[in-house]
This record gives sequence, C-alpha cells and structure tokens, in this order.
Amino acid sequence: MANEQPDLSNIHIETTLPKPWEREETFNDVLYDWMGRAPWLAISAAAHVIIVLICMAIPWDKFSKAPQTTIQATLDTPPEEVFEDPPEEEPEELEEEPTEEPVLKDAEVSDHNEEDTNEEFESVQGDPDFTADSPFDSKAFNDVIGIGGGAGGKFGGRFGGKRNLKARGGSGVEQALKDGLEWLKWHQSAEGCWKAKDYVENCGKVAAGSVCDEVGEESNNVGMTGLALLAFLGDGNTTREGPYKENVARGIKWLKDEQDPDNGLFGGRIGHAFIYNHAIASLAMCEAYYFSQSPLIKSSAQKSVEFIMSARNPYGAWRYQQPPTGENDTSVTGWMVFALKSAEEAKLKIDKESFAGAMTWIDEATDTKTGRVGYDAVGTPSSRVTRINDHFVETRGESMTAVGLLCRIFLGQDPKDTPIMGMHADLLAKKLPTWDADPKKEAGTDFYYWYYGSYAMYQMGGDHWNKWVKAMEQAVVKSQRKDGDTKGSWDSKVDPWGYAGGRVYTTALGVLCLEVYFRYARVLGAR
Repeated sequence: MANEQPDLSNIHIETTLPKPWEREETFNDVLYDWMGRAPWLAISAAAHVIIVLICMAIPWDKFSKAPQTTIQATLDTPPEEVFEDPPEEEPEELEEEPTEEPVLKDAEVSDHNEEDTNEEFESVQGDPDFTADSPFDSKAFNDVIGIGGGAGGKFGGRFGGKRNLKARGGSGVEQALKDGLEWLKWHQSAEGCWKAKDYVENCGKVAAGSVCDEVGEESNNVGMTGLALLAFLGDGNTTREGPYKENVARGIKWLKDEQDPDNGLFGGRIGHAFIYNHAIASLAMCEAYYFSQSPLIKSSAQKSVEFIMSARNPYGAWRYQQPPTGENDTSVTGWMVFALKSAEEAKLKIDKESFAGAMTWIDEATDTKTGRVGYDAVGTPSSRVTRINDHFVETRGESMTAVGLLCRIFLGQDPKDTPIMGMHADLLAKKLPTWDADPKKEAGTDFYYWYYGSYAMYQMGGDHWNKWVKAMEQAVVKSQRKDGDTKGSWDSKVDPWGYAGGRVYTTALGVLCLEVYFRYARVLGAR
C-alpha cells in the first residue's frame, strides 16, 4: 500500500492571513496603486488643459448680444430722469459700477474752493460712433485747421493744470473768475435756465436782503442760458465733472426741453434776434456733448446743427432768417461758425461747405485797404446801439473786425500767409478795452467786442496780445462788482447790448473774457 496517497480531506488547516477586503492598506500599497494610475491621470490633465485653451480661443463675443447703454440719473432736482429721450437701446441700471468717462477721464478741473458733490448727472457709455482719437489731438491737423493745440484737443487748455491763472500774480483774475461763476450759480432759476429779466427772483443768496438791478429782455432767456453754460464749460465743468456740474446739467436739460423736436430750434421764433439765441445755445450744447458723449445730448446737438445749416444762404453765410433770404451779416455768421466748429469737433454731422461759405462772406465784407470788416457789406461799420432813457444811441466800434479775425483763425488761416489778419489785429490794438460809464463813447464798454477781441488777440500773440491783455484785465477785473448781491457780476447799463441781456449777459461774457487764457489752446504761436 506504499503507493496510496494519504487522505487529507479530514485535515483542517486554520490560517491567520486576512482576507483581501480585511487587509489594512499600507503607504506602499497606496503609492504603488497611484503610480500604476499616474499615466492615465497625466493624460486626463493634459486633455482638460487642451479643452480649456480651445474654449478660450473661441470668439464668444460674436455670439453674444451687444452690451446695452447704461444710464444713471442721480440728480436731486428734478428727481425724474434727466432727459426724456431714451437712447437707441434699452438702458440697464447699474448701481455699484457706473460707467467710466470715456474721454478726459483724468482731467483736472478748477475747484475754486467750492464744495463738490458726489452725485453724477449721468453715467453713459460712450457713443459707439464717437472715436476717442480727436482730430485736434493731431499736431499736423492742428497746424492745418488753426485750432486745438496738441494732446488734449481743442478744449484741452481747460484741463490738466494748464490754466496758469495764479501765475499772473496780483492781477486778480483767479478771484474775479471765481466770483463771476459764483454769481451765475446763485442766479440760476429753479427750472435750470438763466433769465435775462427775472433772474432777480434768485437774489438774496449772495447777500441776504440785497437785490440786483439792471435786467434784460425775457425773449433772450435761451441765449443767456447758453452764455452762462459756456462760462461754466469754459472753466472745465461738464454735466458729470467739476464743482458746478449740477448747474451745467440743469441748464442743458432746460435747453433740451425748450427745443422744437421737429426742426431743432431752441426757444422758438421770438423776436428778430431768435437766430442769435439759437446759435449761442447750440454752441453750448455741442460743447456739452463733446465732453459727455451722451447719446441723449447728441440728439439735441445734432438737431440744433441741422437748423443752423438750414438757415445758411446757398454759397454764403447767415443773417436773421430761416429759411434764408440771401442776406448775410458778420455778427450772426461768427456765432454760427463757432457752433459748427464745435459740432465738427464732437463728430456731429455737418455740411463742410458751410465753412467755405462763411469764409467767402468774411472776404467779401473785408475792406482790403483798411483791414476793417463790415457788418452787412464792405464799409458798413460795427454798430454799438445803446438804450439811454428809452432812446437808442448808435456809435461805432471794431466788433465786426474782431469777429472776422477770429473766424479766419477758426477756419484755418495763418497770419503769415494772410496779411489782412495783421491789419485786423492792428485795428483792434488801436481800440483797446476800457471801462467807461458813458455808453455813447465810441470805444467805451462793450463786452461783445471784448469777448471776440480777447480770443482773437490771444491767438495772434506777440505785441498784439500783450497790449490787449493789459487793457482787458484793467477793464474787466477792476470793474467787477464787489458789493451785496451784485458781487461777482458786471453792470449792464453801460454796455451797448446790456438792455437786451441784462446783468446775466455782461457777467457771462466777463467770465468768458477771463477764461481766454485756457478755454482754447494757443494755436498760432505753436506753428
């Protein structure tokens, strides 16, 4: 039986080895298992990276809806939305992240020790049709167009610390400018306009119990509102920046409300001077749009420009009528040229033939022997019509020569190539600003003349400017009122057109004269 195998079936062997699911994992086991799967993890990670890169490369904005214009109106008065016309796209309010100003966002404005407000007129994304690269930012273009002066654009002198008023020492220009703006601020109506006659309703805020005198005509409220707005805009205030931004916002809204929605005319056809009022208001609206780029202001500015173009004589310039009758005059033409130039700078649609027509008229009205620019024909002198005791007294001045000279500068002419410009300036230098209480004098107080003359002579520079500025500062700064509620303003009864615009008229133009140092960059001297 040696070959028989032992029967082991009844033998029970007890083992102490743990079952696989009962065995405790060691670090080596985990490490071994991870290393076994590592290649697959690497492959998975690489695949995810590739997918992410592909997603990032896809131009998703092509499939997304264009961003909507954002509008916020946080002006205390009035509480409703600042403008009635909605932008082309439905607005979407953003409370915590207002849209950043697309142009001049780092601009510095004069604070004149005023208390600023944190509330904005509106936060609007820039007009998509408006390019940030202003043509006036190109020096080559500046040299051709005759306006601007390098980076910062046409209006660049108002910002970036280029004002340099305090450097004038004891001239008192800075304080006079501050006081003038303060007077305009306190005499703005509750509706937002500046009233030529009823501005006295707002007296007593500068000096309790004190009331101003010397009022104008109610029919000129549109023009006076435009002049006051230009004074604030000229100091660097806009609808969204500056210590007087609320005043600007309210004034712009009032003008917009007064505009005919069909033909774009501001204020209606009231009196034969309605075309002046419209031109001045249009200039203010175009400057306001230049800085805000708001589509709400753009609509109003564009309509006002279209009315201006509809009032121009074919191949000619402007006078009092719309539609035109074929008559031209230098005074109306000057305001129209400056309004259209601001519109052009703001990228609004204009007929550039208007500039050629204006230049043709200035040439036709200029006496090449004397350099004098006529009012409605060669040789017709500038009028200074003053109302004295209900009677009108007419004297002569060089206002139209000043208008003609500044038009030539705005329209791109250079005195080096245009000798008649030097003759214009010589005439102005012979009739320097002088404050005189007798309006019958030929070279007496005339803020209209001083305004045009100051901007023209500043551009001419040299001896012309040096003579002019000394006389202008003496006439303007020294004559500013410093008492009662009239503090910061200028008397109007001594001015040939004071009867029409009142104290608002002379004060706004007085401020604009003082802003000549920075309102427009000097162009001619940089050529």
